[in-house]
Amino acid sequence: MADFFVRDPKAPLAERMRPAHFDEVVGQRHLLGPGKPLRLAFEAGQPHSMILWGPPGVGKTTLARLMADAFDCTFIAISAVFAGVKDIRAAMETAQQTLNQTGQQTVLFVDEIHRFNKSQQDALLPFVESGLVVFVGATTENPSFEVNRALLSRAQVHVLKAIDEQDLDALLLRTVAVQGQGVTLTPGAAKQLVFTADGDARRLLNQLEILCQSAQAQSLNEIDEVFLTAALSETRKGFDKGGDFFYDQISALHKSVRGSDPDASLYWLVRMLDGGADGRYLARRLIRMAWEDIGLADPRAIALVHDAADAYERLGSPEGDLALAQAAIYLAVAPKSNAGYQAYNQARAFVSQDRSRDVPMHLRNAPTRLMKDMGHGKAYRYAHNEPNGYAAGQRYLPDDMADPNWYTPTDRGLETKIAQKLAQLRQWDRDADPQKPKDE
Repeated sequence: MADFFVRDPKAPLAERMRPAHFDEVVGQRHLLGPGKPLRLAFEAGQPHSMILWGPPGVGKTTLARLMADAFDCTFIAISAVFAGVKDIRAAMETAQQTLNQTGQQTVLFVDEIHRFNKSQQDALLPFVESGLVVFVGATTENPSFEVNRALLSRAQVHVLKAIDEQDLDALLLRTVAVQGQGVTLTPGAAKQLVFTADGDARRLLNQLEILCQSAQAQSLNEIDEVFLTAALSETRKGFDKGGDFFYDQISALHKSVRGSDPDASLYWLVRMLDGGADGRYLARRLIRMAWEDIGLADPRAIALVHDAADAYERLGSPEGDLALAQAAIYLAVAPKSNAGYQAYNQARAFVSQDRSRDVPMHLRNAPTRLMKDMGHGKAYRYAHNEPNGYAAGQRYLPDDMADPNWYTPTDRGLETKIAQKLAQLRQWDRDADPQKPKDE
């Protein structure tokens, strides 16, 4: 079989297939299509500093390199994972020398810009402001959280999207046509390869390279689904355990539960489990949802999700995944109430701004004779000795504090009965104190 790779065998396939012109870039039509921001910048010949934000393998590095070529600039790339202030200064010295000797401006590409700390990001500012370099940062994290405001204000943020299956299909066909000599993929294998790439062009090409190397070793001319499955290890969907996309999926799960959609809740839970999320973390999030969004409307939800967390702790994954799934379904279909959550937030806000009020005398502890003589506990009424187990008219807040009415039960689930109970207690209070306003 002829060698599948006809270019420099030392360079990875993804590098050899890197576009030489922006018309060859797959995806990102919202940035590179006619009349779109980056297309207009390329056509105008006016480079500008920017931050390219998007998932892995969508063309961030490629766009930076194409910008340098299109604007006839020198290209310097540094990685924020390995570089420090010393490397930044060295790059700036090189850029200044280039400008002095050739008159060329430099495109400074900083990969993983979110990994630079504040001082490292600040070191870039004077050179970006002076125009010595056109700064291009690449990040998979939300730049509004990870990039200093000063640097962010000097760069246009462009959001790159995962590459859709249609564009990945086109890239796969083009790669096989350009790089392949007699190697073919069955339609099923091509579809499966595109699926496992999950919007990542670099992953697609890396997996294709592995497949073709394996096929060469076995003198195969055609790659089918069986061979693909055997040659490639199981690939999880795109997932970042600590980044912005991770929290987007957590947010989607929480909002699906709050919105009472069991199917959507299951989808996002399984997406995260499939991507490698820690089931114990997901269990903790489900517990939070039970307390925040269901609360006393269905206290069984709180107990059930705690049981599910215990089950996952005992069983692990994948057996324990079912417990989390059923907990998510229950939370989604349970009656919703954030009345307790709202009451807690209001109480916290009040206490944080309020002065320290005295405990009323009748509520104070009186373990000694002296304290009793001082009036501690005097006139306190023991609720169990009162009719209906309730000391009607007795107050428990500080004497100089009005009733805040923080907790207002909803008309959903158990809180319907709680509301009825509170209404009855307030009526007994009014009966015990005829002077009390009727609307309290």
